[in-house]
Amino acid sequence: MESDCGPWVLLGCRNPVWRALPLYQTRQIIFTFPIMPFSPLFITIFVSRAPNEMLQDRDNSISMAALSYSAAFLLLAFLQALSIADSQSFIGVNYGQVADNLPTPAASAKLLQSTYIRKVRLYGSDPEIIKSLANTGIGIFIGTTNGDIPALASDPNFAKNWVNTNVAQFYPSSNIILISVGNEVMTFGDRNLITQLVPAMRNIQNALNGASLGGKIKVTTVHTMALLNVSEPPSAGTFDQINADVLKGILEFNNATGSPFAINPYPYFAYRGDPNRRDTLAFCLFKPNSGRVDARTKIKYLNMFDAQLDAVRSALNGWGFKNVDVVVAETGWPYKGDPNEVGATVENARTYIGNLVHHLRTKIGTPLMPNKSMDTYIFALYDENLKPGPGSERAFGLFKPDQSINYNVGLSRVTPKVPVAPSPNPIKGAWCLPKQGLSDAELQSNLDYACGLGIDCSPIKPGGACFEPNTVFSHAAYAMNLLYQSSGRNPWNCDFSHTAILSSNNPSYKGCSYPGEST
Repeated sequence: MESDCGPWVLLGCRNPVWRALPLYQTRQIIFTFPIMPFSPLFITIFVSRAPNEMLQDRDNSISMAALSYSAAFLLLAFLQALSIADSQSFIGVNYGQVADNLPTPAASAKLLQSTYIRKVRLYGSDPEIIKSLANTGIGIFIGTTNGDIPALASDPNFAKNWVNTNVAQFYPSSNIILISVGNEVMTFGDRNLITQLVPAMRNIQNALNGASLGGKIKVTTVHTMALLNVSEPPSAGTFDQINADVLKGILEFNNATGSPFAINPYPYFAYRGDPNRRDTLAFCLFKPNSGRVDARTKIKYLNMFDAQLDAVRSALNGWGFKNVDVVVAETGWPYKGDPNEVGATVENARTYIGNLVHHLRTKIGTPLMPNKSMDTYIFALYDENLKPGPGSERAFGLFKPDQSINYNVGLSRVTPKVPVAPSPNPIKGAWCLPKQGLSDAELQSNLDYACGLGIDCSPIKPGGACFEPNTVFSHAAYAMNLLYQSSGRNPWNCDFSHTAILSSNNPSYKGCSYPGEST
């Protein structure tokens, strides 16, 4: 995991980086449904009834109709479940093992199946974990150790044996999808190790080809954001020229084999490096903020994650690798740390991961990579109590070793085990609205932020049902509430940097309906 450079403007850093939603007929029942909520794609189900059915007695007709409806709805539920599962296939997690108190691989596999997490990254190739994930459908991203690289580079038979031992005997029951040759070698490895990286990748690829797995499992290597020496603004993103020959070889390999460029963006480190800059925390946490404008493209960025990834995209494009996709191999936020580790709190961790997951689910993408959600592996599944370094290094887990959650971000399919302190009865209100007394600038910032996350703001555009009154307060109220309603309706979804409040008063008026629960 990287821990170096910081945000848009960074003092004392050699590599400035942004851490940055029936018809009924007599002879035929027709059901038309979206394949998932809010989807533009629909499925139509025809349930035919023969003419002699309609001559049967009334009770039989009712029974048949009920059966037809039941079958249709069961089919719909099945299709929606498949669609929802597929729609979240981009959410992954890092499964680190630098600990002496972790659950068994079997218990971890069961835990993962109770979540919406559909991919897992291992830092090695632990056979027990790989076997425990068999027949779960969970995609597995495994890795070689950095120490294996010299042998993999110099000996094709070593690479063949590595693939046979760690991949071939488990596939396809265990859905291995990606192999990283080493981890962060380009940043932390010496020149000798770095120069052996591409040959090692080629030998692993050749071994996969020899096992008839070359078109099914991709090979890459994982990088830190320090690989860029210019990232401000994102459109100016360029790679460091140190070891540029090797990096170009890696990118040529990625391009030729269709494998992704794997990167570790950490907005947390951006904030830690520049905590006093106005709006830095909000920018890093996907919270409402004034945004940062790329002077070259005039694009306003509303969060550090997108800015970091677009800097990478610009660097790739600048070297002619426009067809190489990007995968986020690591990103996370610690929920606690040492006294001098600013920003490492439960609230910030929950906000960052929760907003990140929401951002991915919208499939809005980034300004330079729109309308998609790239595979993103959250760091990490568990706390790792033996990791060296500052306290935060041992506090990135979504789950504790006893499998209770550190904070809830809506990834569990079941009610998670989480210790909670007694609290007063929750407010009965169901609408998230701006607090009174906010400036137009604050309201506009909230409006830009909410609509920028991909919610449907068309009702507050000219001609929309909620356009009037045409005030920034009214428009911000609608957008803030819609984002809250679509993000899980948790108290932290109605925060907006302490500028919002939950209300029990339905703000709907005339033809303008605010989504929310009836009270």
